[in-house]
Amino acid sequence: MVPRYTRAEMGAIWAPENRYRLWFEIEALAAEAMARFGAIPEEAAQTIRLQGSVKIANITQADIDRIDAIERETRHDVIAFLTWLGEAIGPDSRFLHQGMTSSDVLDTCLSVQLTQAIDLLLADVDDVLAALRRRAMEHKHTLMIGRSHGIHAEPTTFGLKLAGHYAEFVRNRSRLVQARAEVGVCAVSGAVGTYAHLDPRVEEYLARRLGLEVEPVSTQVIPRDRHAAFFCTLAVVASGIQRLATELRHLQRSEVREAEEFFHPGQKGSSAMPHKRNPVLSENLTGLARLVRSTVIPALENVALWHERDISHSSVERVIAPDATLALDFALARLAGLVDKLVVYPSRMAANLESLGGVVHSGDVLLALTRAGLSREAAYRIVQRCAMETWERLGSPEERSFRDNLLADPDVAGRVPPEALDQAMDPALHLREVDRIFGRVFKHVEPES
Repeated sequence: MVPRYTRAEMGAIWAPENRYRLWFEIEALAAEAMARFGAIPEEAAQTIRLQGSVKIANITQADIDRIDAIERETRHDVIAFLTWLGEAIGPDSRFLHQGMTSSDVLDTCLSVQLTQAIDLLLADVDDVLAALRRRAMEHKHTLMIGRSHGIHAEPTTFGLKLAGHYAEFVRNRSRLVQARAEVGVCAVSGAVGTYAHLDPRVEEYLARRLGLEVEPVSTQVIPRDRHAAFFCTLAVVASGIQRLATELRHLQRSEVREAEEFFHPGQKGSSAMPHKRNPVLSENLTGLARLVRSTVIPALENVALWHERDISHSSVERVIAPDATLALDFALARLAGLVDKLVVYPSRMAANLESLGGVVHSGDVLLALTRAGLSREAAYRIVQRCAMETWERLGSPEERSFRDNLLADPDVAGRVPPEALDQAMDPALHLREVDRIFGRVFKHVEPES
């Protein structure tokens, strides 16, 4: 991922320094466990821990360059690291990596990195939830038009719109917790997963110390269905980001202008048109969401490896693991800020709500006519006729409101009095159950009476 979309904490997870620290920790813990169970001398494990800790704690770019130089000769990254580490440990380095295979280190390290990444993503989601909750409460009763197919439907509230996105991100948070459990596993089982040269208790020791679970059956690698589920989860979260970003982009359209991104002092929207205030943040979020979702197919294709292992998955994960987590981390942080500073225009929402002459209340009028004794089919015909007459004359000299067209219709006159029509066309009807819905979404908030 390019630096433009890399936040420091998530970037540090995928930096070489963190990777090599984790590799060392896995090797040192394995040595400690082997010493505990009598496979190597206790003194050797102590030397590995002491000498290696000093070396890894002070790792520099020169050290990283040295490891890279060794790898250019060995064509093997783990061997290059062990060679570099062995230079600091000395003769006892022969007890490093006893009975282990490279994937024991690589896959367990990746598991730790992915859990570290999810912990940051969970914190990011919490920030999004906090922003959505605050703005939803602020606009719980802010009436606006709901739209289906992009066309005016019936009144809703801006708070309800945000509450729906809040509920989705609550579900996404649960999915991330489950994804953490999926990939939070350790495998230290040897060349084809049979523990031929390892005591299984070594793996159990590492798992406990690293906060992981033991993979029940690792061939030479941790099964990649776990990682596929992880990337699918990130993609679902990204789609939730894009759904909200798309909504905000539509609300900012000049013809709608019900809400817009905060426009910073000194910000410029166009090099050619000084008046422009573009939804650049939500457009950026849409692009980042596409990027995160693009990792799903390669992750799914990584599941089917040859026999006990091949390395076709390795190159894929070296790209998609950093890219997907970095992009999603950046996107969630940007979304939280966007929602927190979103500029809302309730007066514009009210104007748009009534901009079609009242036809958006057709469903309520339909019900009023059926209660007055008309069949549903007859009532629908009458209401649609009056609504279409209103719609088609909007902006013309013959413009007349939906209410006036209804009262002038002989099939309505005498059946429904004007006050009943006014009651049916009152937008407040659509606020009656808002508190109940909020009580379901924000379970810790008591519905107002």
